[in-house]
Amino acid sequence: MQTYVPVAGSIMSFEEQDRPREKMMRLGKSALNDAELMGILIGSGTFGENAINLAAKILASANNDFSELGRRTPKDLVKGFKGIGEAKAVAIVAALEIGRRRQFSDARRRERITCSRDIYEAVALSLIDLEYEEFHIILLNRASHIISKILLSKGGVAGVVVDAKMIFKAALEALASSIILCHNHPSGNLLPSQSDIDLTKKLQEGAKLLDMTVLDHVIVAKTGYFSFADEGKM
Repeated sequence: MQTYVPVAGSIMSFEEQDRPREKMMRLGKSALNDAELMGILIGSGTFGENAINLAAKILASANNDFSELGRRTPKDLVKGFKGIGEAKAVAIVAALEIGRRRQFSDARRRERITCSRDIYEAVALSLIDLEYEEFHIILLNRASHIISKILLSKGGVAGVVVDAKMIFKAALEALASSIILCHNHPSGNLLPSQSDIDLTKKLQEGAKLLDMTVLDHVIVAKTGYFSFADEGKM
């Protein structure tokens, strides 16, 4: 993130070459700092505070982290900042969501799983910003191409109930050769719990009886991901 130094006066009082829109047209998008980019979205500030200064305040409230800011709702922004009405709040949230989807657009086109990073990218868009746990499975054919991705269950902040019968039912109906387990840790802690470890072993043993393989169990968090296979726990 780029540091922004507050500037007095409205944006229209800036020299024309320093106004965000004109600056982007002249120098390109990379010439603008984060506050200037958000200032374009906001459009106008309040009495005594221009849009760029207001944008800088919003960014600072999220530790200058767009990922953290992306978890705010329009209501959060309207409530938290004078000068941010519903239309501006929706524009900010929409722009951040577009950026988030763009980050994983290549992953959505990827059909084959070759490593843990592929798994992470296949499910991160669905899991990374949740404030509660979800358990997903990815079903693969013999060539490791994705047959389907299935949300199996939702839970609370500290855990989720997983029914092994539902996992194997879905895998059998899809004629899957292998299964990948995925869930998120809203706390940001990537390390598996003992229940995560026990569940993985239980499902591995059950899959063998059905001539299937549990290839990996990936835990997703805001800080990255943990792969049981990468860590030698499969």
